[in-house]
Amino acid sequence: MMSCRPDRTQTCLLIIDMINEFTFDGAEKLFPAIEQTAATIATLKQRVKTAGLPVLYVNDNFGKWRSDFRTLVNRCGEDDCRGKRIAETLRPEKEDYFILKPKHSGFFATPLELLLRHLNIQRVVLTGVAGDNCVLFTAADAYMRNFDVVVPANCTVSIDPNANGSALEHMRETLKADTAPSKIIMDKLAA
Repeated sequence: MMSCRPDRTQTCLLIIDMINEFTFDGAEKLFPAIEQTAATIATLKQRVKTAGLPVLYVNDNFGKWRSDFRTLVNRCGEDDCRGKRIAETLRPEKEDYFILKPKHSGFFATPLELLLRHLNIQRVVLTGVAGDNCVLFTAADAYMRNFDVVVPANCTVSIDPNANGSALEHMRETLKADTAPSKIIMDKLAA
């Protein structure tokens, strides 16, 4: 069993809004790119877990205030759910953490910062959807809280690929984020 004992240079993986029904306006434009992104994130997740680092799912509650994360996971596993294959690819495991967020940033009105500080996290690796929205806002808030920000370019996707590229460039330049592909990032973290 994996140990998530914190140390002073801890890194964690955040999977943002990938457990998702994908019923919002424009969601159909994310396919098949979102399926490839999910597969890439799943590979990264396995490498992170093998390294003994924590995985956090940061998910929108989509205005369903009586819902919880497990209900969302179960709903996304149903046959009529557009996000079923993505949820199956990235199914949370027992030792993974989860945070529900009411708005774009994973930090806004959530206990995310408290959890990261408890785990002694210094570096957050952000993945998910949408790169030009929830990933960007979470990255900005992480940067303002003095976390090192990593956003693997091949682990985020947006409805508009050009907007995703612009968001990655903005995160690289303004937030000092490392936006190399996930394999390069994991090689750096392992060194």
